[in-house]
Amino acid sequence: MSFLQEAKFELDKFLAPSAKPEVTKMIRRSFQNKKNQMIAELLNHPVTVEIKGGIDSQNISGTLGGGSANLYSFIGFESGTDPIDPIVDFLQKSIQIKFTRTGARFLMYTVEIPEPKEIFDITPMPWATGRSWAKGIESGISGLGYYLRKESRTSRSGIGIQSPRKVRKKGSQFKNTKYITSLINKYKKEFKNLEI
Repeated sequence: MSFLQEAKFELDKFLAPSAKPEVTKMIRRSFQNKKNQMIAELLNHPVTVEIKGGIDSQNISGTLGGGSANLYSFIGFESGTDPIDPIVDFLQKSIQIKFTRTGARFLMYTVEIPEPKEIFDITPMPWATGRSWAKGIESGISGLGYYLRKESRTSRSGIGIQSPRKVRKKGSQFKNTKYITSLINKYKKEFKNLEI
């Protein structure tokens, strides 16, 4: 279920009710700027940059302990796909603002913003139905000790396989990182008070 945020904007006591259309336009512009800022923040996140870099990217997110491993091949995305596109498309379509007018000097707007679970629902693991790779970034993804960066025809990404034996040093484990949940929670607050 999407999160609905209601906020009331009180017009200046000297501002005529006829100014509402212009004020509405200003609030809508502020909303769009905030929405653009949110999507830009997602696109500039180290996890996003790393995944969009494909099989040749470095582990700039630090989730895999650096080295030659990267999220694209470790998670096993299909070669040539961009797993970030569905998230951006969903945010573009689902984040909306609606206005209601109450009283002579008030504007009420409601901003609809998705819950993290809605993002998790559209980011399935390539190899595990019912699990989300985006949620895994935050809560952990197992198997790092068995991950081998190697070209293979059986590899979805083309350059990563799971070895039957541990191939990484003891203690190698996925490092959980703040991602979708923190972004959504931050912008729930940001959209609460749009500036004009």
